[in-house]
Amino acid sequence: MRWWPGSLTLGVLIIFIIAGTGILVPTANGVLQNLTEHSWIYSQGITDDMRIYQTEAGFHGQKLVTGTRGTGTVSRSINAQIYGGSNDGNDSIFMNEWGVFQNRPSRYSAPITNSELKNALCAKNYEVGSIYSESYSGLVELIKDTSVAQTDNNSVYSIHSEVEGTARVGARVQKGSKAVPIYVMSGAYSGYLNMRMSLESGNASVLTLPCP
Repeated sequence: MRWWPGSLTLGVLIIFIIAGTGILVPTANGVLQNLTEHSWIYSQGITDDMRIYQTEAGFHGQKLVTGTRGTGTVSRSINAQIYGGSNDGNDSIFMNEWGVFQNRPSRYSAPITNSELKNALCAKNYEVGSIYSESYSGLVELIKDTSVAQTDNNSVYSIHSEVEGTARVGARVQKGSKAVPIYVMSGAYSGYLNMRMSLESGNASVLTLPCP
């Protein structure tokens, strides 16, 4: 085999480029993510919601799942802070849930209304990896105040809704396909619901939102 002048230097350069590329490609657990959540609901009717928090994929990191399902009266607040993908031992989950749950099995057995009135919103931020959606149907009454603020570095969703009917909300924070979703939330409520929730994620500092 004949080596052309400079071919050895070029080969070494290619090896270094490949090695460097391998080092720079983020792993699934190496994508920094954070989330701050403040939420409060007062629900009279049927409640079915769940939240999943995690810092790493699979059998690694910290996991936390919480949810409420059933018929009755629920007054509940959740405050959470999640830091994931650091790979330096600083991944963490803080979560506090406070609630009063009262069983009312007979009062809310039937749908409240046959109304066809609906309302929906969906917001996505591909740079940060966050999505929030809400929809309302079978409405007797809806009073809502939803604010969405999105940049390439941050997403802030602030929700305050008071509804008689059926409400469905969902949110997810996952910074790219290589990252683990650090937050997944879904909820469905039929009856009367008063909901306040603030979600902040991205590269900006967390803990900047006031409690609702």
